[in-house]
Amino acid sequence: MKRSEELKLIRRASAGDRDAAEVFIRAFQGQLFAYMLRMSGRPDVAEDIVQDAFVRVLTNLDRFDPRFRFSTWLFTIARRLYLNSIQKHAPSYNSEVMESRPDVGRDSPGDLVIDHDSGAILKDELQRGLAKLTLEQREILILFHQQNWPIWLIAQHLEMPEGTVKSHLHRGRRRMREILTHAGSLMNAIEEVHS
Repeated sequence: MKRSEELKLIRRASAGDRDAAEVFIRAFQGQLFAYMLRMSGRPDVAEDIVQDAFVRVLTNLDRFDPRFRFSTWLFTIARRLYLNSIQKHAPSYNSEVMESRPDVGRDSPGDLVIDHDSGAILKDELQRGLAKLTLEQREILILFHQQNWPIWLIAQHLEMPEGTVKSHLHRGRRRMREILTHAGSLMNAIEEVHS
């Protein structure tokens, strides 16, 4: 969405135009939910935070600073809500709800079992790996790789220097590489058992 279009929608939504508010919700709901799901590992927490973030944003549109992007403001509010929620409850991770790849064009039912087992192990290891990272590393990896945010925008969102963002990204990637290498060894062992 272009910035000029975004500002027009904000003015309309501030004036009570529900259609303009709905455009914002449709444009950002999926991205924000995916971000919060990866951060929390729980769909119920992600859903609550997304809903609360939109309520806060839409009721406080008069506070929006037009120098920034709407998405940055929305993600910042959601992040703060998430940080508040983890202070109250320790996060739990449920890899069953994470995205899975479709099973298309497989050779045999045995291949489906192997692929399912391998995919489940990889998802579990990925989520376990994310849980082992620091909050900053996890958030930066998710924003960079899942949401495709550039370094400068992540730095602005997290209010930290770009060099610090790059350091967290580098350390987080290195740790995830170690974890996924271990998961790859497990998947190879499963394939050897089923061969």
